[in-house]
Amino acid sequence: MRDFTLRTYQALLYAIGESGCECITFEQYCAIRQGLGGVKELPERFVILRHDVDKKPRHSVRIAELEAKMGVKASYYFRIGKESNNTECIKRIAALGHEIGYHYEDMSLCCGDYDKAYEHFKNSLEYFRQFYPVRTCCMHGAPMSKYDSRALWEKYNYRDLQLIGEPYYDVDFNQVLYLTDTGRCWDGYNYSLRDKVPEHQERWNKCGWWFHRTPELIIAMEDRRLPAGVMITTHPQRWTNSWSGWAKELIVQNIKNMVKAILAGK
Repeated sequence: MRDFTLRTYQALLYAIGESGCECITFEQYCAIRQGLGGVKELPERFVILRHDVDKKPRHSVRIAELEAKMGVKASYYFRIGKESNNTECIKRIAALGHEIGYHYEDMSLCCGDYDKAYEHFKNSLEYFRQFYPVRTCCMHGAPMSKYDSRALWEKYNYRDLQLIGEPYYDVDFNQVLYLTDTGRCWDGYNYSLRDKVPEHQERWNKCGWWFHRTPELIIAMEDRRLPAGVMITTHPQRWTNSWSGWAKELIVQNIKNMVKAILAGK
């Protein structure tokens, strides 16, 4: 099975369903945990499906349409920049019943100025709320920037903006395993500067909850070897059936991984 194709992603969705897991959005997860919705408890087994739309938003539409056909809802986080922010794509994904969130990088965009970054965040949030009543946000790692945009919350509080969740703050990683395709693999925490949960990764590795290729993850899901709660994050620009697009993404990501490894001191 060729990895990082729509066919492979569809096989992953089938495996999630066959394992008895219910797919939920991050918004649903936060609302349930905070007692904000009618549902009082999380499903017995669940997967939070999160997509970071860093670029090529039309790839996200294809994945969103595939999920909708399978009766699955997911969370899509859009950046404010033109490489991600496509109103046609945002409207289409929202119309399919998926969650839209803000993939913020305001500290990077505002060169570490807290006040300017907060104003930029508020304006961007209101922009995305034209298309969906955004209730969650998620940091964009911006590996080439020296600024971690999560630092914004050292001075401000996103809850003041009627936001109920940010994954790096509001997921209980004692109970939820975090898996991300950062680095175009599932063990990309070796390269990632920010999209990781280092305080839990060693424990997860000892439990055998680490994978390199998607087929390995699919088998583990089918065999019910994963914990009851999982958050799976993808970057949809990586997932394509096109041979040329697939090969280009592979080459570019390998180069990025080498640069990231240097920046991370590996």
